[in-house]
Amino acid sequence: MLRLLCALTLALSLAACTGGGFSLPAVTSGPASDLPGKIVWRDLLTDTPEATRTFYRELFGWEFQALGIGVNYELILHEGRPIGGLVDQAQLPSQADISQWVVVMAVSDIDVATAAVNAAGGKVLTPPASLGERGEIAVIADNQDALLALLQTPGGEPLDTDATPAVGGFLWDELWTADTAAAARFYSNLAPFAVDPIDLDEQGAEFDYQLLLSEDRPRAGIRPRPAADLPPTWVSFLRIADGEALRAVLARVPELGGEILVPATPRPGGGEVAIITGPSGAGIALQTWSEDRGPVGLGGDA
Repeated sequence: MLRLLCALTLALSLAACTGGGFSLPAVTSGPASDLPGKIVWRDLLTDTPEATRTFYRELFGWEFQALGIGVNYELILHEGRPIGGLVDQAQLPSQADISQWVVVMAVSDIDVATAAVNAAGGKVLTPPASLGERGEIAVIADNQDALLALLQTPGGEPLDTDATPAVGGFLWDELWTADTAAAARFYSNLAPFAVDPIDLDEQGAEFDYQLLLSEDRPRAGIRPRPAADLPPTWVSFLRIADGEALRAVLARVPELGGEILVPATPRPGGGEVAIITGPSGAGIALQTWSEDRGPVGLGGDA
């Protein structure tokens, strides 16, 4: 119940900050195509906006661009390209600490998708609302209460690319949940996903990994949550060049007000992964991925 109340608070807060009659920029200004199921955006809600800006600016070179006076939304830019948004939680009508990253998944028809959410056992926490140039958005909880947003864009999603995602940019997204097979069935109702079950080994223990694909491209992964007391949640990954760079980043996390939840650890499928939080407590994963590997083997560049 507490998880659902927090999710509902977040949904209402997102509606308040994005539904105020102004237009958010489209997710891409370049060539686009209809790619339902692709993760096209990430929004960060934080109760420490100044410290959060410094944290990500120092670690990854991110820049932050306010949209105007009275608008509680900033674009996050990496190497000059918008990759996400930041919302100041202190300006929201919420007393709960809802600092977190929220992934945004593209759908072809927001009304059809939200109807499918209800039919598949999920919850529509905010009905579809217009964000102007960005399109129509709805905040939902899936059938195991993991939170995300669905977006119908007016002009399509960024085209898929075979280029390696930029260092310090978004690399991949995973759902950590209790029942991976049930989650895969749920999301297959929202977008034309093909589901590819993969057996992976993590520190000597095998586990089921469900890979979601559309247009023959991996879009996201679903894995068992690592602890039974961890609520089902979506986790985004940032690309780090190599192990040396990962350790350099981790060395700076505490001094910038963050916390290392999981130190550098070998990851099934290659490379190393670490889990950190920023100053507000919002968690994010760091994954090493070398330049010559191209698109993510267990994911795609969004």
